[in-house]
Amino acid sequence: MPDRQHPSSARRPRPPPGRQRGWPLAAALLRGWLPAVLPSSCALCGAGCAGAVCPACQASYLAAACARCPCCANPVAAHDARRRCAPCLQHRPRFDATVCAADYAAPLDQLVLRLKFGGELALAPWCAQAMLAALRAGGIELPNLLCPVPLGRLRLIGRGYNQALEIARPLARALGIPLFARLAIRAIETEAQSSVAPAARRGNIRNAFVLAPATLAMVRGQHIGVVDDVMTSGATLDELAGLFKRHGAARVTNLVFARTPPH
Repeated sequence: MPDRQHPSSARRPRPPPGRQRGWPLAAALLRGWLPAVLPSSCALCGAGCAGAVCPACQASYLAAACARCPCCANPVAAHDARRRCAPCLQHRPRFDATVCAADYAAPLDQLVLRLKFGGELALAPWCAQAMLAALRAGGIELPNLLCPVPLGRLRLIGRGYNQALEIARPLARALGIPLFARLAIRAIETEAQSSVAPAARRGNIRNAFVLAPATLAMVRGQHIGVVDDVMTSGATLDELAGLFKRHGAARVTNLVFARTPPH
């Protein structure tokens, strides 16, 4: 005959999982032992390391910062680093400055694609850390608030996250700056800029963004930092800067992880 449960024990309520005896201790042990049992490896070279990218790769791809135009962050000659480049003088962007951590080139381009399309969200805090170092090295005026480049609704549903927001969260915490995830809204579902010819990108993104009605007062007179993973033509960031400037923003600075070098 099979054993039967004693009636008194059947009526005894079980503690919820979060309150089981020993659970806090087990969680603490897991946090302490998991890094040793399951060590992480560098996303670029595969060597064992404590973070997403090993110190050697960081030194190789992030430390050797070149002189850049203070407005668009394209590489310039060393003696021109404090002046706007010729394209920015000829066609003045609506944003005021751009800070980037690296060029969008091998092997970092693959790292960005893994974050953007592969769901490797653990790379976002590392990108934010690299951007923080670039900000400190540049010594620029910090924005009053941060805003990620918004995704369209359909693209956000398909991807499940906004990589710009995933980078902006740890960056905002590190800088001590408020983050407004929906300061701007993508009102028009545009084609992905990467699939549009460079000459057509400004037209593709024109009037794609609007301000959330409740945020109008937050923009006026403010220095806004716009966060994105990659800056290529700059059309998307210029469109956002124009939106903020039309509603009274005093200054707009782009904070991007990677900048596509000019051809």
